[in-house]
Amino acid sequence: MSGIVGHTMYAVLAGMATRHRKLPIASLIHRHYPSYLCGAYLGCDVQTMPEAVCVETGRDVGYGTAPLQHSPLTGGDVRLWSLEFEGKSYRPRDIHRLFYGRSHLVFGWTSAEREQTVPWDHLPDYCASVVQDAVELFGPGERQLAYLFGWMAHIVGDSLIKSVQPGIDLNLLDGKYTPQNRPIQDLVSFHEIGIKELHLNWPALLNDLAETPVEPIQLHYMRASKPRGELAAHFSNAWSPHLAPLLVAVLQENRRYQAIRNPRLLKLYALKKTGQRWTCSHDLSRQTGGLTYVEMVNLADQADFRHAMWQMGEAIVSLFEQVIERTPALQKLPTDSGPSWSDMTNKWRKRR
Repeated sequence: MSGIVGHTMYAVLAGMATRHRKLPIASLIHRHYPSYLCGAYLGCDVQTMPEAVCVETGRDVGYGTAPLQHSPLTGGDVRLWSLEFEGKSYRPRDIHRLFYGRSHLVFGWTSAEREQTVPWDHLPDYCASVVQDAVELFGPGERQLAYLFGWMAHIVGDSLIKSVQPGIDLNLLDGKYTPQNRPIQDLVSFHEIGIKELHLNWPALLNDLAETPVEPIQLHYMRASKPRGELAAHFSNAWSPHLAPLLVAVLQENRRYQAIRNPRLLKLYALKKTGQRWTCSHDLSRQTGGLTYVEMVNLADQADFRHAMWQMGEAIVSLFEQVIERTPALQKLPTDSGPSWSDMTNKWRKRR
């Protein structure tokens, strides 16, 4: 699945699984849902920034690292966009090279930094160290913990859908994760699963996600800060404190640009009623080779797409459980959110 729709859906499903399994983080995640969902996207994808600027309108366009020849707003010329910071210019590809592997951990490093890759079987230890440090070094707030579990959901989601690790059975149109099948995954997740089955309010979710603040713990888990805590003790490599100021600027830019992208994405994924059928964006249809929305839905059903999404939720919550097992601070959290109103009604009913 591609981008923000995919990673938001993965996190939503994993959040549902935490409640089903009565994990002690379930209430925490849902009390700070925007931060959880933000961690599941901007907690990893630091390349969320413009690729270019529309010459005619002066507006930022595109998505960082994806080449853009013409403005999607006017069809006219574009000029390359750069992040200006402390007298230097950084293209999205520069940001990707500097930070992508630091957030994704188990893949995405440049060839020169490949030795920094965290082995898959060390990922629970890494994440547990970060969570413990969040509690001991970054204050008692819950919001940052919700953000961290969103970040973990992204790592697992990307690793499985991109076949870095096994665990997802999906052969949709031309594979598991391809440019041609990603619109199908996004549209089915957005409409058939998200709106029809889970009753998600996508505009609210995306808006709240983009408005969440930068979490200092992200600099720590990306090792772009002063080495300290359990993470530094157990993973002493790759610490680069000199990158901290730039990373803060990047994370702020991620949120600024995601707020701009949200209405564009909602427009892109919108359906229109044509006669008795719903139709999708011509651009998305063209990307799939000309499929109609109905054909996309049918292909997703034939590929058992919902089962693949169930597998994704199970895989993410499995990592959550392994982190909880390694983190005493999380084990002390209550496994429910307290008595229900029905319980209170029964206990507090008038006695006379």
